[in-house]
Amino acid sequence: MRLLKTFAVAAIAATFAGQAMAAEIELKFGHVGAPGSLFDISVNEFAKRANEKLKGKAVVHTFGSSQLGKDKELLQKLKLGTVNFALPSTVMSTVADEFGLFEMPYLVKSRDHMARIEKELFWSKLAPAAEAKGYKILAVWENGFRHITNNARPINTPEDLKGIKLRTPKGSWRVKMFKSYGANPTPMSFSEVFTALQTGVIDGQENPFAQIYSAKFQEVQKYLSLTGHVYTPAYVAVGKETWEGLPSDIRKVLEETAVETQAFVYKTAAALETDLLQKLKDGGIKVNEADKAAFVAASKGIYDEFATTVSGGGEMVETALRLAEGS
Repeated sequence: MRLLKTFAVAAIAATFAGQAMAAEIELKFGHVGAPGSLFDISVNEFAKRANEKLKGKAVVHTFGSSQLGKDKELLQKLKLGTVNFALPSTVMSTVADEFGLFEMPYLVKSRDHMARIEKELFWSKLAPAAEAKGYKILAVWENGFRHITNNARPINTPEDLKGIKLRTPKGSWRVKMFKSYGANPTPMSFSEVFTALQTGVIDGQENPFAQIYSAKFQEVQKYLSLTGHVYTPAYVAVGKETWEGLPSDIRKVLEETAVETQAFVYKTAAALETDLLQKLKDGGIKVNEADKAAFVAASKGIYDEFATTVSGGGEMVETALRLAEGS
């Protein structure tokens, strides 16, 4: 009888251990994108591919629309291990100064140019800076080329931004850039933007088409100005300590899948740019082409500040601009 009890206790313990092990390999991927956004499409594609390869050893669950937290909360949760993956973009410039490179207006000319920057600069300069802060970047995806929407007037030159209350992500360089253009930038979490636009707390915002359309900003905005002022990558990020605690075979599958998904992300992003611009026009928002040369001319100051305040900033900018040749 005592032996049977011992076996029973052992069986129960084994069951709980199995459940605990299963729970440890349930991986949460949180992001701020709305359904149908590039973030949402990209993360779901990654999860589908990864889960097929993992064959039950682990499973990736996706949570969009800030369900697991806003950008900064997600970064904190990566370190705590309560979220396994996130897809930060601009907010990474608050983690490590080097990520401010991608806050420089009109720096990235095309996706081919971005690929060259990634190869020559990102993995040698920016990825180690993130790792020093406790994060590991598995792959570089995309947020996209950003444009301005607002309810005041079409934006043709920086002067047209004077006095406009414009939502920006929580990154100091974007705030500095729009202040230099004459706007009144207001950092705000993405999940709060629609209501702020609807109620007039802010006049406008700036985002790629995929974020504008999926968040339905066109329903509460009159004007879309094609400024293309910044191209923002998105980064498949994990907490370094939590990541190193995963079995090596699972890490290998996840990292390889994150890298290979980049081609899908870029192809999808390019298709969305054409498709969504037409949908935005069809929805009634008034679209104008901005004078990009005027914005470029007004951007010299922020380049100078980045070069003088960020260690190695000037050299990174020079390298990135050199890599634009042929774009």
